[in-house]
Amino acid sequence: MLLPNGYSDIPHGKIAAVVTHLEMTALPPLRDDPPGAWRLRKVDRPALDWYRDIYRRVGEEWLWFTRTGLDDSDLASRIHGPGNELYGLAVDGQDEGLLELDFSVAGECQLLYFGVTAKFIGTGAARFLMNRALEIAWSRDVSRVWVHTCTFDHPSAVAFYQRSGFRPFLRQIEVADDPRLDGKLPRDAARHVPVIG
Repeated sequence: MLLPNGYSDIPHGKIAAVVTHLEMTALPPLRDDPPGAWRLRKVDRPALDWYRDIYRRVGEEWLWFTRTGLDDSDLASRIHGPGNELYGLAVDGQDEGLLELDFSVAGECQLLYFGVTAKFIGTGAARFLMNRALEIAWSRDVSRVWVHTCTFDHPSAVAFYQRSGFRPFLRQIEVADDPRLDGKLPRDAARHVPVIG
């Protein structure tokens, strides 16, 4: 798709974001783990209620909506699918972070979903989670680990990924229905993205 230079209208009821894809082709030196009582736990065949809860608590503020409208069978096929691994960042017996890795493409690992709940942003929990993500990814037979983020995400997301050793390789524009207008997310989610529609 070729976009013109300058401004382009976004239809009412839609949202648009700049998506940045980042990758690494070797394990970088890991940054020091910050102090904290965090623990990574693998969640084998996660319950759908568990997944929906942590997905919402981590991603609602950043307009994570791709999986909010899925019925049980569609969601189960994605999170229980071959090559998919899920982890929770446990704090005092409660999961406060989500790490979802996709190993379904030979030689690659995609960080499908990565994040911590609002109360742990800025505490070092995300750095701890990223260190574990990279250790797991590079313990497999992969030559590439990649992730994408967008302008709906935390404003420091791209810089965080770059500090973790990723480098940008592609930028795209994503246009989608605003999930706050069709009920997939609450109307007051992601106040940093105005609702127009």
